[in-house]
Amino acid sequence: MAIVSSLFDLSGKVALVTGGSRGLGAEIAEGLAEAGASLFLLARREKWLTPAVEDFRRRGYRCEGALCDVSDPDQVGVAVQQAVAKLGEIDILVNNAGVTWGAPADQMPLEKWRMVIDVNLTGTWLFSQAVGRRMIDRGSGVIVNIASIAGLKGGVGENLSVVGYSASKAGVLGLTRELASRWGSRGVRINAVAPGFFPSRMAQPLIDQIKDEYEAAAPLRRIGRPGELKGVAVFLASEASSYVTGQTIVVDGGVTIA
Repeated sequence: MAIVSSLFDLSGKVALVTGGSRGLGAEIAEGLAEAGASLFLLARREKWLTPAVEDFRRRGYRCEGALCDVSDPDQVGVAVQQAVAKLGEIDILVNNAGVTWGAPADQMPLEKWRMVIDVNLTGTWLFSQAVGRRMIDRGSGVIVNIASIAGLKGGVGENLSVVGYSASKAGVLGLTRELASRWGSRGVRINAVAPGFFPSRMAQPLIDQIKDEYEAAAPLRRIGRPGELKGVAVFLASEASSYVTGQTIVVDGGVTIA
């Protein structure tokens, strides 16, 4: 029986993290690197990607990166090929890239709905399929999908309407369960993390609107703090969760149970 420290050890593993250059993606990537994994980070813009890769390298972690629009199947295929060419086969895929658009449901522009669904849900599917094929061929691999409590409950914030985001993240949860049920016998585990509100560039405008309301509803009486997703991500990516698949771990200070 393995000792606990070895269960969480990711030495020798390669992790591809979409949206890994900043925010929650960078935090998750940091946790994986601290556990020993080599990183391949994806971002939409050079101004985000290069500083992130350089920062990880300065701290002594093996890190490569590439630009990628996760909703473009051609770019997804190229990114996976680049990761394998530079670091070797991908052991861990973290589908973190995401966008949102705030508008009342009856006024949501169709093009913005499609944008959110294409990035958050279709992007997760494209990477899961592209990387999953390789994992199935090897008979091993782990996929961690970053969803949201918005995919679990409606009305996150009385005056906040993110219908496309909520629908896309609910889809991610369904995709997680479906792929886990299909690929478990082929050696691939797939789980999801559903965060509540954490400080990030994308979330901050929303936090500014609903922070007081959220903290009043959460049993822990606060929003998330930097670093509080790393442990969950490492757990799901490592042998510590070897008998866990198709599950969603909610990290929200208890707001969904209140």
